[in-house]
Amino acid sequence: MAVNDRKTALVTGASSGIGYELAKCFAQDGHDVILVARSEDELNRIAENFQQQYGICATVIAKDLFDPDAAWELYDEVSSMGIEINYLVNDAGQGVYGKFVETDLERELEIIQLNVCSLVVLTKLFLRNMVARNEGRILQLASLVSRNAAPWSAVYAGTKAFVYNFTQSVIEELKGTNVTMTALRPGATDTDFFRKEGGEMATVVQDGKLDPADKVAREGYDAMMRGDDSVVTGGKNKVMDTLGNVMPDTMIAKQSAKQHEPADVQQR
Repeated sequence: MAVNDRKTALVTGASSGIGYELAKCFAQDGHDVILVARSEDELNRIAENFQQQYGICATVIAKDLFDPDAAWELYDEVSSMGIEINYLVNDAGQGVYGKFVETDLERELEIIQLNVCSLVVLTKLFLRNMVARNEGRILQLASLVSRNAAPWSAVYAGTKAFVYNFTQSVIEELKGTNVTMTALRPGATDTDFFRKEGGEMATVVQDGKLDPADKVAREGYDAMMRGDDSVVTGGKNKVMDTLGNVMPDTMIAKQSAKQHEPADVQQR
């Protein structure tokens, strides 16, 4: 790819998991990347590797998007660099594992800030620029549970339902422009997510029924580049999503609980 053909992708949650793999997809295709996460040391290591391996420019911005001011600061920093963002990937997100009545409320409010509020701020600010240029693509990390209940991860499921419906609503508003937005809806994926949310004992984790992060990212990346409205990754997840369209919500919640509850509960 010629230097003047390069575009720039900003990826949040780029230090690991799906976010890292998505950033890698952009770098492999010759696009410059802005890597955003809390761990500056890890981001610097990734940036150096991408630059050496793919010959692209990788910029590191360490930001804690749990902080209500961080998304605004991130936009201002990118703007001050004079960098035009052609691709925005809102990957950063976490969950809280456990029964809602027992989980920590302050932590859940922080999760809502990260998964919803920071995503909305970044989308609004960068989308305005894209619409003004009539060019750009945004990938929003939703989830298979965006349209299905997820007992033991109720607040996380609620935030992802917001992301999905928010994305589909804005997509309709973008009709007639050259700006697209895509909702990536993976199922349980082999990342650090379950450790961070405290859900290592969930049945789906203990059974090893986790999708590879690189394959999830590639499906999402390809869907974004096609301008698809949404994509459910993985064959079994597509089947589950289809069944979710015809099954009663109560039955979906019951089936989902079996996957998310601690493995020792099912063994009793």
